[in-house]
Amino acid sequence: MVLALGLAGCTPAGPRALLQGKKNLDQGDPAEAVVQLQRATTLMPANAAAWNYYGVALQRSGRPDAVGAAYNAYKQALELNHDLVEVHFNLGTLWLEQNRPGDAKTEFTAYTLRRPNEAAGWLKLASTQLKLGEIVPAERSYSTVLALKPAELEIYAETYNGLGLARIQLGRPHDAAMFFAAAVKVRPDFGPALLNLATTEHVYLRDDPAALKNYQAFLALAPRPANWDEVNALASSLEQALGGTPPAPAPVARPVPAAPAPAPASAPAPAPRLKTAAPTVARPAMAQKSTAAEELMEPETAPIATRPPATHGVTRAAPPAPAPPAQVVTVPPAPKIVTAPAAPATASAAAPTVVVAEPEQVPENKPGLLHKLFGDGTTESAPEPVYLAKGLTPLPADETAARPAAKPAEPAPVKFPRYHYLSPRPPAAGDRPAANGAFTKAREFEQDENWGDALQGYKTAAQLDPAWFEAQYNTAVLAHRLRNYSLALPGYENALAIQPGSTDGRYNFALALSGAGYMTDAVAELKKILTANPGEVRAHLALANLAAQTLHDPAQARPHYLKVLELDPQNPHASDIRFWLSSNPQ
Repeated sequence: MVLALGLAGCTPAGPRALLQGKKNLDQGDPAEAVVQLQRATTLMPANAAAWNYYGVALQRSGRPDAVGAAYNAYKQALELNHDLVEVHFNLGTLWLEQNRPGDAKTEFTAYTLRRPNEAAGWLKLASTQLKLGEIVPAERSYSTVLALKPAELEIYAETYNGLGLARIQLGRPHDAAMFFAAAVKVRPDFGPALLNLATTEHVYLRDDPAALKNYQAFLALAPRPANWDEVNALASSLEQALGGTPPAPAPVARPVPAAPAPAPASAPAPAPRLKTAAPTVARPAMAQKSTAAEELMEPETAPIATRPPATHGVTRAAPPAPAPPAQVVTVPPAPKIVTAPAAPATASAAAPTVVVAEPEQVPENKPGLLHKLFGDGTTESAPEPVYLAKGLTPLPADETAARPAAKPAEPAPVKFPRYHYLSPRPPAAGDRPAANGAFTKAREFEQDENWGDALQGYKTAAQLDPAWFEAQYNTAVLAHRLRNYSLALPGYENALAIQPGSTDGRYNFALALSGAGYMTDAVAELKKILTANPGEVRAHLALANLAAQTLHDPAQARPHYLKVLELDPQNPHASDIRFWLSSNPQ
């Protein structure tokens, strides 16, 4: 003991803080973990694992600024180590917390691409796909979970329950009941499957005796589920309609922790589970509140431990699979696309230099229990801003910035809405000194992450001097970042009227058009970039991704992906592009 204490005393402060923070997380004390891991990241700013643990602690802490701070910590971890794939899993859970299933899918796809034998990753991807209404891909992901034969019974129960939800959405209640029953067989105390089975038997199959039996089994769970009163009222009315009381269900094997009640089958909402090392599995809890018998529930999963549970050499028999696994098609994750530095203002020697940082999602504070956050976690290096360490007005990620996708399960809509261009003329110069003051204040607000005041400051600068490119451009970029496309799109047009040759301006304009749903116009703007500069890798990649994922036109996507590999063989997404090319042969 003396030797251990002596060795502990000799441990450098940074590693000691990291170890203590991990210990606090294991002990369920995220508040103290935040303190220790913040110290660890300060003392070891280049340690990606410390930033990942710090993000986990923040995400569990419940602090008002936890969402944005956790996102920044995960982002920093990926910047330091792109191979720390657990960060993708954690970012995926963060996006699910913020109801951003599209961004969550990107992260879980990135995780499964690099951890193809981890059932927990495929399960989260499947749940996210189901939330997005991608039923066929979700079933493939669930089938992959079964094919991997995980040891944890919880994973089987969640998988069968998810397959049942998918079959309900496909209008196949008999198949759904079979899957829900399989989940209950694996874990008799699995509340979501019990309630889903009862609901399916009651509403879809009209088997009231069987439904009542499963309703009562659900009511017998201990502790009581959050929606116990509602289900009890439903079961009582059904019992009266049947004119008798069936035998009480046998006690369940083990209790399910109390949690919120079920969400509708059309919009299942899995809860987060965090990773700090190897994949681990949490026990499912109840989902969101159900207000009618027709609503089915998908299990939530509580935050997991910071290390995987030991199996102690026990081998569990795999539960029977109701259906054979489908062929697995993996989808590469969505990369972020960075912009080059913008040209400095020339109208005034005192005007600040504007540098465009990498596109990223930005925390958007909204009222409620948790603050909302837009974003994804895939990052690239970007030019270091001149005046702002965090970069000036980073752009939100867009579907055009997604990595190549495998062959889609469903065709895209034939037509997209068209953008009505304002086509403004180059504006006349205004009061640059006054505009410069508003611009400087806007930068300060942005540095403090005060997005509303920052946007207003840039708008004021643009109004005072309409001919100032940087003011117009930053107004558009910050509005884009906040998803205010009604302001961002005309802002980009104003900036391009001043500097029509700005590649960054046109590229970001294309991203905003895509984000607003004007896919045809986004393609047109990207083609304008390539007409002027055929070697612009960003435009080739964005065009290829639009064609592959949104337009579902592999033939159009292929030459642009090949051009990216030709122009930049060491592109960070080269391996994902080659994966797509191999999955979509000519």
